[in-house]
Amino acid sequence: MARNEREKNKVSTLLNRFSTLMTQRRVWESHWQEIADYMVPRKADITRKRTDGDKRTEKIFDGTAIHAAELLTASLHGMLTSASMPWFSLRFTDPMLDGDDLAKEWLEGAEQVMYNAFARSNFQEQVHELYSDLVAFGTAVMFVDQDDLTQLRFSTRHIAECYLAEDEHGRVDTVVRKYKMSGRDARSMWGKNIGPALMPRVKDNPYEMIELLHIVQPRDNYDTGLSDNLNMPWMSCHIDPENKWLIAESGFEEFPYVCPRFLKASFEQGYGRSPAMTALPDTKMLQEMSKTTIKSAQKQVDPPLLVPDDGFVLPVRVTPGGLNFYRSGTRDRIEPLMTGANTPLGLNIENQRREAIRQAFFVDQLMLRESPNMTATEVIARNEEKMRLLGPVLGRLQAEMLQPMITRSFNLLAKQKMFEPAPEYLQTGNIDIEYVSPLAKAQRQGELNSTMRMFEILNPLAQLDPSIFDYIDMDGLVKFVTRTIGVPASVLRAEGEVMAMREERAAAQAQQAELDQASQVADAAGAAAPALKAVGGMAGMGGPAQ
Repeated sequence: MARNEREKNKVSTLLNRFSTLMTQRRVWESHWQEIADYMVPRKADITRKRTDGDKRTEKIFDGTAIHAAELLTASLHGMLTSASMPWFSLRFTDPMLDGDDLAKEWLEGAEQVMYNAFARSNFQEQVHELYSDLVAFGTAVMFVDQDDLTQLRFSTRHIAECYLAEDEHGRVDTVVRKYKMSGRDARSMWGKNIGPALMPRVKDNPYEMIELLHIVQPRDNYDTGLSDNLNMPWMSCHIDPENKWLIAESGFEEFPYVCPRFLKASFEQGYGRSPAMTALPDTKMLQEMSKTTIKSAQKQVDPPLLVPDDGFVLPVRVTPGGLNFYRSGTRDRIEPLMTGANTPLGLNIENQRREAIRQAFFVDQLMLRESPNMTATEVIARNEEKMRLLGPVLGRLQAEMLQPMITRSFNLLAKQKMFEPAPEYLQTGNIDIEYVSPLAKAQRQGELNSTMRMFEILNPLAQLDPSIFDYIDMDGLVKFVTRTIGVPASVLRAEGEVMAMREERAAAQAQQAELDQASQVADAAGAAAPALKAVGGMAGMGGPAQ
């Protein structure tokens, strides 16, 4: 029994919504199960539940799809959220603050705090699981929360546990997680709130796994003037579905889940599609062909035998050195049965399927194979091609993964007062995110190449008219180039320091110009002295010489 009528109605409403989400997701589950069976066997427990340690590779005879999926996963990890280099930066949306040294200093400090928090947390291992789910299932779910020790905690949820719903803008705003927890852990977390039905079970068998629901969705009605957990924009409820008991209700100030989709059709709700779905038909055919080719090779290496039906006293021995007896004077022999197996044909078909699988996972583009004769221009062209192919994926991942994850992390760290207090005039400024990952920088490389091409064209023209460079803002050009190639802000001098250097240089140039002018005057005077002396002598003689 629920503790009151309000909770009873709430639980009933939430369970009805969950039932609807289960129905909507059911069409995806068999698809996910097949993909997991052939490409991610460690997660192949979506429609079929398996015990821990159970063998999960019984359908796999060729590992091409597994390796290709792992390569794309690792590539996305390295190109978007590499642990060895910066992959995002912060800046104020107000362009007037770009030249503010104090604003830049505060943003650099905030960035360093965030990178340190990411490094202390389990971010790298969990984001790798996120990319793995994206590549395999097309949809991934990560929960982002604060942690007392590491400030941030990330948890990638198995797609089998999660049920999603979108808002009218196509953004995921509802996640229902169906998961299991030991009775001991549940009691430790919620105490007696787990309900009168679970308490006896927990006491008798604390290690029994109980099934729970965690529902996060927009709160329908709440008081915006209050800031307690029950009046936050996002509702969080833990429910015991078997006993229809509301264990705990809380809330979040922002959506705590990050739910990116690799690719998504506009008419499909909630879930996305993946390269693995594209490669699934070829993968299934490859596994069948591998089995057939193996059987064909076995028949050729160890062929079936033709044995006469009479005259043999003992069973046929086909082991090395085996002796078989037949009647003397007869033509009967033990001969191999030629089945006509064509192993090369099977291998050719397999290679075709492997190539199709590699194309689906962008293997050829990710594995840049440089030939000895490949020029630097060709290498750049290959990299640009790779970026063009992954560009649409990058745009969706920036919008659905990186931006909400960084925003959520920033707000959690600010809530814990991990940042230095910002100057008062900066506290009202909005902060934007700029992506500086290798993939993002490579995509901007085209803009930089265009700029460099401009100078190649203008340099010969400047020989005729140097004034054409008056159109170019050199300060803006330097900022553009450094931002495009990802130069750290700490490398550049502050705006005020640059202005002071220019004023000092201008003053020195003006002083030097005065000295040069004075020197020129003195030199001119020195050159004119003999002539003046001669003129003076002539004047003393009373007139010009006769």
